[in-house]
Amino acid sequence: MSLMVPLDLEGLVTQQLVFTVLASDRPGLVETLADVIAEAGGNWVESSMARLGGEFAGIVSAEIPNSSVDSLKTRLAALKEDGINVTVRAHEVAADAQVGTSAHLEITSQDHPGILRDVTQVLAQHKVSIEQLETSVEQGSMQGGAMFRAFAELRLPDGLTPDKLSEALHETAGDLMAEITPAD
Repeated sequence: MSLMVPLDLEGLVTQQLVFTVLASDRPGLVETLADVIAEAGGNWVESSMARLGGEFAGIVSAEIPNSSVDSLKTRLAALKEDGINVTVRAHEVAADAQVGTSAHLEITSQDHPGILRDVTQVLAQHKVSIEQLETSVEQGSMQGGAMFRAFAELRLPDGLTPDKLSEALHETAGDLMAEITPAD
């Protein structure tokens, strides 16, 4: 497997770093992270962030010049004094990372303990990769019970069709409604 090594604009080798962030939600958290990355000469590449249960949770991918990585890690660790917990991992960019077919998954079911475990167990058994997942529990309008909802972007292995995966998911629970559509 070959790895791509990104270069910054001045021709210096950069590292792809992935940060996870957890803090009590308050204004300015993203600005603080963006400032630390920019001051290190880094490029904020992608992120996913949300307020969950009153907490701010996020994951950020950034390209950082090798010469700035150690100082960036030190500055990120210092954010703990302000209640911002950050973990950092180096990420190797694989040239052939995306193999298989992209698909969208939408699930609706009566909420009950273990539903996500059951669904992800089926996905793992079929060697499906979850590229993005959002879940929620909402009050149901018809029956009044809580409804579990999930939206996911999946990577199906070669040979697995959305219909076959949908059948396997429906076998996990009688009330599970799963719609899987190929990505455009």
